[in-house]
Parts: sequence; C-alpha cells; structure tokens
Amino acid sequence: MLKHVNTELLDIAYEETGDSQGWPVVLSHGFPYDIRAYDEVAPLLAAQGARVIVPYLRGYGPTRFLSADTPRSGQQAALAADLLALLDALHIECALLGGYDWGGRAGCIVAALYPQRVQGLVTGNGYNIQDIAASGKPEPPENELRHWYQYYFHGERGRAGLAENRRALCRLLWTLWSPTWRFDDACYERTASSFDHADFVDVVIHSYRHRYALVEGDPRYDDIERRLAAQPPIGVPSISLDGSVDGVMPVGGTAHHAPHFTGPYEYRVIANAGHNLPQEAPDAFADALLAVRTRA
Repeated sequence: MLKHVNTELLDIAYEETGDSQGWPVVLSHGFPYDIRAYDEVAPLLAAQGARVIVPYLRGYGPTRFLSADTPRSGQQAALAADLLALLDALHIECALLGGYDWGGRAGCIVAALYPQRVQGLVTGNGYNIQDIAASGKPEPPENELRHWYQYYFHGERGRAGLAENRRALCRLLWTLWSPTWRFDDACYERTASSFDHADFVDVVIHSYRHRYALVEGDPRYDDIERRLAAQPPIGVPSISLDGSVDGVMPVGGTAHHAPHFTGPYEYRVIANAGHNLPQEAPDAFADALLAVRTRA
C-alpha cells in the first residue's frame, strides 16, 4: 500500500507491507532503481512478522521536496538524513535496515552514526560510506572502467545526456551491472517511470559530483559529512552481500573488511547475481535480513 509521510524537507512516498505492529524493517533502493526492487523481498519478510517499509528516495517517483528552495542534493549525508527523518516521522525507534547502492550507503551511515536506531544491517557491496578526501586517488584501470558513468556525469554533456536519454541510459546501466539478469520491458518500465521525477537529474548529478569533491554539499549536512570523513566503523550486527557478477563493484573488495565492521559480521557472495541484489536474488536478500535479525 502506497503511503506518504512528511519530514522537514520531503513528502516521502513509501510502500508498507505486513503487520503494522510487526518488527520494523526499512529497505532502501539505489540508482537507477526504485522500490520495485523489493517487490519479492517484502512479502517474504512480512510472512515472518515484519512491518516492511520501502521508501522512494529523494528525486524518485512520488517523493517530493516540500520547498523549491531546498537544494537538490544527492550527497551521502542527505540520503542518510532522509532515512533518519523517515524513522522519526513514523515513530520507529529502532529498525532493521537493508539496502544497496545509494540505499546501502544511507543504511551504513545511519548504522555508523546512530547505532541506537539500527537493530541490524544488510548492505550490498559492504561499507558504502564515501571517503571523499581520497576520491582523487586512481583505482586499478578495470575499476575505473566500471565507473565511466560517474565521470560522464561530471560534465555538462553528461547532465544533458541523462536528461535527454534517461530511460535508455539507465537501462544500459541495468544491463551492464547485472549481466545475467533477464528482465523484460515491462519490468524495466515499472521502475523507469520513477526517473521522470522533476528533480531526478539534479539529485543524480549532484550525487556523482559531490562524491568526488567537485561541488559543495548542502550546508545543513556539513556536520554529518565531517563525521563521515573519519570513516566511522559500523558496530551493529551486519551482513554484507556481493553479487558474483556485479558490473559496478568488484567482488571481495576492502569494503568488506575490518576496521569497517566491528560488531557481529558476515560476508556473503550471491552466485550468478549482479548489482541489483534484492530484485535479482530476493530469497538470498530476505534470508540475510532474517539472519542478521537473529544476531541483534
């Protein structure tokens, strides 16, 4: 069921599944995806007693900024602040968090900085908190190739390309990042409509420029960004997932290792899955969430 709740900055649209009095779990999507990524995960968790909340991130679908004056920031601190504000607006003191890509980053940040609000964490690609100060350090060439789209978005040609070709470009990313996933046109279109959001391009472009220190962030998040610059550890029970054929992130990178995770921790590789883990491997994603809950 689609619902809405207002925070200080946003009218957040979200779907809720399961018992309203059940144990709360918030599942956050990434770029370029939306809440449809969790269509098969949510009922699996609800069947185990969960209250499943799946929000559209800022710049996607029916989520809206309340003011035209709010910067259309896509920086990591903004995503985390939105997640924390959602928990506050729904009066959820502590929740299980699951996410990947942008959503995994939001979950990692809330888990690291506000651990009292997080029962446990499942994160795609491990420790997703950006080290912006080190963003200018080159990576191995094969990893740089994976990130071509990020460099494309650094220039105005990339902004124009995303604005004019958003459906074709995002579909290309789906294909490159999940080479074994055989999604059809209808599956893609159910998500692609979320990219028609008036603020989608601005939020996405800001995200991929801010992470390389090419633009300033929204000043309201300066304190969070200062804390993130220290690369804080995550101490809540956590399971990190990689897809074995992920076209964005290499399997088994340093993001899965200490000192990033200091609490109960497990690393899993999902065979024959790419970047969009909950939609490609819903059983494995749900299983990880149920497993991490038992360790809390």
